[in-house]
Amino acid sequence: QVQLVESGGGLVQTGGSLRLSCAGSGRTFSSYAVGWFRQAPGTEREFVAAISWSPSITTYIDAVKGRFTISRDNAKNMVYLQMNSLKPEDTAVYYCNAEATTQLLRQGSASFRWGQGTQVTVSS
Repeated sequence: QVQLVESGGGLVQTGGSLRLSCAGSGRTFSSYAVGWFRQAPGTEREFVAAISWSPSITTYIDAVKGRFTISRDNAKNMVYLQMNSLKPEDTAVYYCNAEATTQLLRQGSASFRWGQGTQVTVSS
């Protein structure tokens, strides 16, 4: 079983940057594709970005392309989401999860229990 812990959220102004971290436990974590999701108040959780385990192929939703970058360090069981040029509409709780492929993550599938997430708030 893989457990995931998100961190790195905070309050930033429009145009600011944050780097989120996802720490995975379990020896098999590095063999999964890992994705970031977000959920704003009153909305459903949505897929944001994902990265395959090897090679590190990435995929993003159009709303964050060119602003967010997902990366991973398999040796450390870590996945990161660098978020630049943040906008108020990026405000949400951000979660990470894992699946066999990035396509499954993009479809909203997730293999493991959701963590607490990390709050990102972008002020205008």
